[in-house]
Amino acid sequence: MSAPRIQLRVPTDEDALAWHHVFDDPEVMEFFGGTSAELSVYEELTARQRRHDAERGYCLWTLLGEDGGVAGFTGAQPWPHTSFGPVGEIEIGWRLARTAWGRGYATAAAHLTLDRLRTAGVDRVVAVIDSCNERSIAVARRLGMERAEGFTRPRSGRQGLCFRLELTP
Repeated sequence: MSAPRIQLRVPTDEDALAWHHVFDDPEVMEFFGGTSAELSVYEELTARQRRHDAERGYCLWTLLGEDGGVAGFTGAQPWPHTSFGPVGEIEIGWRLARTAWGRGYATAAAHLTLDRLRTAGVDRVVAVIDSCNERSIAVARRLGMERAEGFTRPRSGRQGLCFRLELTP
């Protein structure tokens, strides 16, 4: 099977509404608190991603599916927490609309992200994945990531798994 034709772009102001819409699904949000965040959270998140892209050369990019519509996001950002998890690391991540699942979008977009991260000079990435999220664990494995440490997320009490990948030879 050939890789799907997807695109990654720096999130626009309008993408905040699109992300809010495509993530407003309990199945999509199962491992992210179970419910969609308020629109204001996505407005802040897309603005922060634009800053990351301008300052670092990478961010959580808006993922456009083969039809050109917003299918979610894929990219990387500094791990956002200072009290748990892989503090100080660059985290690669993906979140897709339910309608985009099973099409190879996450893996294709993550490979494109890894290429962009290498170009930006990033040496290594982590992926922090809920231990029950088999779909995301499978994506991490397809990327060649190796399981490292685990930890308990303070707010949810859920088990998070940290996968690592060296990007330099």
